[in-house]
Amino acid sequence: MSLTPSRMTELQSPLPAFRLPDTAGHLVSSEDYADRPLLVIFMCNHCPFVKHLADALADFANEYQARGLAVIGINSNDFQAHPEDRPDCMLEEARERGYTFPYLVDETQEVARAFEAACTPDFFLFDRHHRLAYRGQFDDSRPSHDTPVTGRDLREAADAVLAGRAPSEPQTPSMGCNIKWK
Repeated sequence: MSLTPSRMTELQSPLPAFRLPDTAGHLVSSEDYADRPLLVIFMCNHCPFVKHLADALADFANEYQARGLAVIGINSNDFQAHPEDRPDCMLEEARERGYTFPYLVDETQEVARAFEAACTPDFFLFDRHHRLAYRGQFDDSRPSHDTPVTGRDLREAADAVLAGRAPSEPQTPSMGCNIKWK
């Protein structure tokens, strides 16, 4: 496991355009979320950091989607080298965890590069104008210690965005496994 921080992309950066298949092969596009705040999560199935917060992430998504936040997950890992991240395994993971958001396959890794994603999980929260409002951690918990998983940092940021405000700064980078580049 390689501990990698998020790159902390410049706030107010525009949402990179994307068009990716979900685990069932349906195409999902950035245009599908026009005029809606959007959380993009770079994630995968095998990373211990993602596994550590996966159930809380499913709960967060259910709660905040009901409040108007669009949520998507993107797996950009090289699934030839990491077969546990194959699309069929992603579909099973989404079912088991109860993910209610599209879980997209970035096989070419072009979308991860456009976002400047570095790790799993890596969170990018865009306001309704699709300007980056938050990039940082879910919360202070990590697989290696007993801090409870609460989603505090992301919840505070999402609450601000949904209220039309900028999230507070400074923002703490997310930490996780590096994206498995080809």
